[in-house]
Amino acid sequence: MTTLPSLPPLPGAYWLVLYLAAPARLAVGRLGNTVFPAGWYVYTGSARGPGGVRARLGRHLRGSPRRRWHIDALRAVSQPVACGWTTAPDPSPPWECRWAQALAAAPGAFIPLAGFGASDCRHHCPAHLVGFITLPSLKRALASATCGTMATCTPTYTYAGEQP
Repeated sequence: MTTLPSLPPLPGAYWLVLYLAAPARLAVGRLGNTVFPAGWYVYTGSARGPGGVRARLGRHLRGSPRRRWHIDALRAVSQPVACGWTTAPDPSPPWECRWAQALAAAPGAFIPLAGFGASDCRHHCPAHLVGFITLPSLKRALASATCGTMATCTPTYTYAGEQP
């Protein structure tokens, strides 16, 4: 993404699309090493700490040399291309789990590493990171997964020049 969207300093949930141009072997905390194929990845998370969505999603969009969360390993070798968020109160299960579960069930989706981003998840998500080899399958899945939440969710789509 060439410019950062205006993010609210409120608690909420977000999704972030990352594009990985070439396969990469990554060390992901206690989950270990794995090869991530080239493609598109959607990470879903919550931002309930100080600074809310602005602080958490802003950090992921800018990137950080400090690896604190699983997503930091993938973010170090990929480019953010789209994001969205909501500051609406969480339903049960929370937004990030609803999105992750719907994305994981979509045609063309795969879980690159079980437990990625979901080490503290209480809603049986296989991961909070879902991969897609093609952009069309990602776009269809994201539209379907966030259907009904977009009235309270602010999407920013750029898809970085529509890479293959």
